[in-house]
Amino acid sequence: MIFGFADGTVRFARLRLSSLILPESDMPEGLKQLSARDWTDGEAVYSKIPGHQVRRTNLIFSVEEPQPAAPQGVGILSIDYRVGGTQERPIKSFVVRDTGGTVRLNLASTRTNMMTQKTTTDVTEVDLPGLPEGFVTASLLVNDRGDQVYVAGEDGTVYRYDVRSTDNPVLAEIFDLVPGPAKLKKLTYLIGEQSLAVVADDGSANIFFRLPAVEKGGSDGFTLVRTHEMERQPGAITHVIPSPRGKIFLSADEGGNLWLRHSTSEQTLLKMKLPEGGAKLAGLAVAPRGDGVLAVTQDRKAHLWTLEIPHPETTLGTLFGKVWYEGYEAPSYTWQSSSGTDSFEAKFSLIPLIFGTLKATIYSLLFAVPVALMGAIYTSEFVHFKVRAVVKPGMEMMASLPSVVLGFIAALVMAPLVETWLAAVFLGFVMVPLSLLVAAYLWQLVPGPVVRRLGGVAKFLFMFAVLGIGFELSFLLSSPFEALFFAGDMKLWANGTIGSDVPFLTLVFWPLAYFLTELALSRLEEAGIVSLKPEGHDMKAGLLSLARWVGVTVASGLLAWVFAGLMSGIGFDARGGVVDTYVQRNTLVVGFAMGFAVIPLIYTLAEDALNSVPEHLRAASLACGATPWQTAISVILPAAVSGVFAAVMVGMGRAVGETMIVVMAAGNTALIDWNIFNGLRALSANIAVELPEAVKDDTLYRVLFLAALTLFAMTFVVNTMAEIIRQRFRKKSVAL
Repeated sequence: MIFGFADGTVRFARLRLSSLILPESDMPEGLKQLSARDWTDGEAVYSKIPGHQVRRTNLIFSVEEPQPAAPQGVGILSIDYRVGGTQERPIKSFVVRDTGGTVRLNLASTRTNMMTQKTTTDVTEVDLPGLPEGFVTASLLVNDRGDQVYVAGEDGTVYRYDVRSTDNPVLAEIFDLVPGPAKLKKLTYLIGEQSLAVVADDGSANIFFRLPAVEKGGSDGFTLVRTHEMERQPGAITHVIPSPRGKIFLSADEGGNLWLRHSTSEQTLLKMKLPEGGAKLAGLAVAPRGDGVLAVTQDRKAHLWTLEIPHPETTLGTLFGKVWYEGYEAPSYTWQSSSGTDSFEAKFSLIPLIFGTLKATIYSLLFAVPVALMGAIYTSEFVHFKVRAVVKPGMEMMASLPSVVLGFIAALVMAPLVETWLAAVFLGFVMVPLSLLVAAYLWQLVPGPVVRRLGGVAKFLFMFAVLGIGFELSFLLSSPFEALFFAGDMKLWANGTIGSDVPFLTLVFWPLAYFLTELALSRLEEAGIVSLKPEGHDMKAGLLSLARWVGVTVASGLLAWVFAGLMSGIGFDARGGVVDTYVQRNTLVVGFAMGFAVIPLIYTLAEDALNSVPEHLRAASLACGATPWQTAISVILPAAVSGVFAAVMVGMGRAVGETMIVVMAAGNTALIDWNIFNGLRALSANIAVELPEAVKDDTLYRVLFLAALTLFAMTFVVNTMAEIIRQRFRKKSVAL
């Protein structure tokens, strides 16, 4: 503590407790009993402890020598101090305002010689720019570094000084903390010195942050922003004191109402009241552990409350809504459960975890669903039953792969490979399907007898060879592809540093453009191609079909390029959204790995659903002249849609609950963005990572159980919706 005197001097004082263990026989006689185990002689408290011993606890009060803080004879009106620095070199910072109207900052730095143990104190005195005439000071405040000073007046105006340079202190900002007729009573820091609690005589209590100025701010680039408005007390607030633990502060008004509040959650945790008709409040204190409140009235009576508020920072609003945390420029959804400082404020928003779960699920299904469903249709409708008897058990065996193995491979093998060959991976999404399509059209040019002779296993092996060619072309053409579409470096392009997004948007819009072009030209030369086959002109029909496909592909590419140019022209940029800064362990890798875990499940269930369609539907469709492909898409798939949809939803439920792949390959960053090159943190992964280190019954411990309940609710809702929709489809398909 610090005292200011009328002669311009200040004196530091210190209160501390001293404990001494004594034999029980040394306990003095005639003590006054306080409780079952405590006695006092008026100067110390004697407490019995095990081992026939007594602990003697007494209060020690020490006062330092006076030191000047103002010119001789000029009294001290207001004062505030902090002790900062390090344990080896503490810095005492105190700011005073004297009767002459001068505001003065003093910095006393103490250092100890490690060899001689001699202590040296350096004192720096800084006169701050003058205040206006007639300014009535309501409160002074300095931080523990001594580089920020607040001088607040009764009218609510605060003068904020930037004293990072003691040779040139600057009045950084003049700000009105209490607009209107109300008078400011006091401002104080909360723990961590990033939040300012401001109370006024109208019962208002508000929290301010010093944040970087967006437009007009102080000369140091910062400005004060009101971030939290607390519940108004019934009377004029006269006292306010922060809790040494958490973002809690205690305020008292003229009517004897004592309110305990939490700044971040904006809760009023507890409302207490002094006895009616008693003396006015003289002082307040909060216990070091935050479990007690002491109020001393002017008649020298003490009032003590024991508190038990285990989770003051947690509400439905903080768990599922945006919260304005210290240091943040706006309210946000944030998960950050721990840090390395005592002043850290835990952030328990479940929204980033829910978003991460959905993000991982969606991207993995984008990869898994097309592969699994197309594979199910192919093996069910096109391959020989002997081939299907080999392929299906092999796919089912994939489901037995432990997810921890997939996560290990994804994190240590796949992630570095994808980072090194990123352009080749993206080119593979285009080149592999393109290779299969080209091979399919070229297969039509093969004479009929040769096709029949090469059917079965030979054709199946040919498809694998085409896949290999597609992968090989992706690697060989990756450098030209990267140079043409991504200005030579895809990761720099994703950051927005180089290149244009038009080539990338062209690739994105190409499938849609192809569909529209095919729809517009669906009847073009259709009659000519069909009429050639009965006459035996299979080669000509195949060439026409190939030429048509090439024309549609080129036309759709041009259409996609035009559309991409229009989107870029109106200011749309794909970067900063789905594509942004690249990190090694990202959603793309998670989608690959989780897709491998989900594909066998979707494939098996969908294939069973397709095979359960009555055989007479296939026979009737083929007898009417439909091709096997038309039969599969237009007859079999609609009849089996309930089972196929159920397969997709079961796969979605599997992806939602996946843990080890996300833990090992996603980076565990609780972010809210759709960037496929960034990481994520899912609910399941968060529980697996955080729960072993959570203290039992602590806030984090309980929030993790709530996260588990949320995950259960998500899977329950998904499965329930899947079953309802499946039943609706089933009723329609039964009529077939």
